[in-house]
Parts: sequence; C-alpha cells; structure tokens
Amino acid sequence: MAANEQLSLFGGLAAPAASSDKNPAVPQGPVQQAGTAKTELSAVPIARPAALPPGSRWLEIDTPHQTIGFVMRTSRRKTIGLTINDDGLMVTAPAWVPRRQVAEAVQAKAPWILNKLQALHQRQQHLATADASWRNGGSFPYLGTYIQLAVRPAIGVVSFSGDALAPQQGDTLSLPLQADATSDRIRERVYAWLQQQATQLFDARLAHFCKLAGSTLKSWRLASPNGRWGSCTSDGRIMLNWRLIHFAPDVVDYVVAHEVAHLRHMNHGPDFWREVERLHPDFGRARLALKPHHPGSLPLL
Repeated sequence: MAANEQLSLFGGLAAPAASSDKNPAVPQGPVQQAGTAKTELSAVPIARPAALPPGSRWLEIDTPHQTIGFVMRTSRRKTIGLTINDDGLMVTAPAWVPRRQVAEAVQAKAPWILNKLQALHQRQQHLATADASWRNGGSFPYLGTYIQLAVRPAIGVVSFSGDALAPQQGDTLSLPLQADATSDRIRERVYAWLQQQATQLFDARLAHFCKLAGSTLKSWRLASPNGRWGSCTSDGRIMLNWRLIHFAPDVVDYVVAHEVAHLRHMNHGPDFWREVERLHPDFGRARLALKPHHPGSLPLL
C-alpha cells in the first residue's frame, strides 16, 4: 500500500441499526437526510445577504427561468466573471461595462447559475452550519451546541464566556470587531477561533486514543478537505478536518478513534472494526450521526 493511501470513514462496514435515542451530531435544524435531495431544477430561493461586501451592490435580473439576485462589484479584470460563494452569486466586471451587458451575461448563463445555486441550497440543508448567523446576536454550532455571537469593539481580544471544552447553550463568543463589521469578517474571526479550539481538542484526543491503543503517531495535521473528515497514511500520519469542531464530542472521538485504529490496521476488516469498538464502544451511534454530513457541503472560508 502506498504511503499516502487513505481510507474512508464509512467504508467496509454495514451501517449499524439506528438508535431511537436522540443523540444528534449537531443541534437539530433543517437537516435533510442524504439521498433525498431533488435532482431536477426547480425554483431556487435567492435572498439578499444580510451585509454586502464593501463597494458592492445588490442587483436583480429577470430571466426566462426566474429572477436572479446577485452581488455586483467592479474590478480591474477585463471580462465579466460569475462565481458562486456561500452567499450566492457574485458578478465582477470592469467599471466601464454597462448594466445591460451584465444582465445579458446573467441571462445567458441562467441555467448554469440556477443549477449551481440549487446545488448550493441542497448542500446547505445538510450543513452543520445551516443555522449559523454571522452577525452580532447571531449563533453558530460548536461541539454540538449553539453559541451566541457578540461584537464588542472595546474588549481587545476574543473572549468565550463558558468552558471551551464543555460549552453550554447560551454561552457567548465575544469578538473585538467594530459594530459595522461584515458577516464575512465575523465568520473569518469565528473560524480562526474554531481552528484554535480544534487544534487543542484534537491533539488531546489523539494523545488519549494513541495511549489507549498502544500506538505511536508520527505526526498529525489540521486541514479542510472537501471529501474527508479524517485520514491516516500507512506511515503513521493523521489528518483531521477542523470542521469536526462543529459536532458533538462523541462524533469527534469517533473520527479520532477511527484514524488511530488505522495505525494498526490499514483496512476496514473485522480486526479494524474490533479495534474501533475497543477504543470507542459507542462508535456506531456517532458514525450514524456524522454520515449524513459531507465535508464538501460545508461552506469554505
């Protein structure tokens, strides 16, 4: 097996029977089970973002399919560009391009735009962050519970009101940002804090499970791949997706235990799953909780 070969979290084992106990990976929200998303194009919900990037504006163009709203901004590029981000469609164009030409570009690309927006909307139904609100008074999921956001210019440093390893509903993360900070800026600061917490927690859990397994970890790293929650190479290097920090601690432990088990068994055979169960006896429920959530469905920073 090549040194960089990686194995799936969900391969090689039939899904355990569903438990009647409620133990969600993240707080209950508009989560749609995998495989139930519609594949045919239908009307796509398009909403103006709560805050627009500096120097941009919101425009709406009628197309034969539906009205498409988008963020419009000028740039030094020589052509019109269309991109889909977390907030929807963004159009960039040279300052000299008339609005009519922008409208024609959007109309010509309407099927492509709506297909991409539909896919984005469907993915967001699976998000751990589907209900996150990047504003003062908003909230976001952290270790399985929703944390409140407060923008406080005078505090100087990021401050968390509760126990960072055992957050409770109603705990608050305070950010030293100006009152008019954009949602992108708020999200950026929250993501930086989450990555710090993920580094500390994952390092501690790796040490715990490696000691329990009697295994030696060569190295580990934090990453944000679109297709994996974690991976282990045959030379003893583990990768963990920092976005696991959105999920409940038992889900984090399942992924960590899974990758640590690969230090001994680079396969998904019976010995491997016995090792996972030894390390994390209740792994089946955590595995089921994580399975509907694909890393590629989470919005990238």
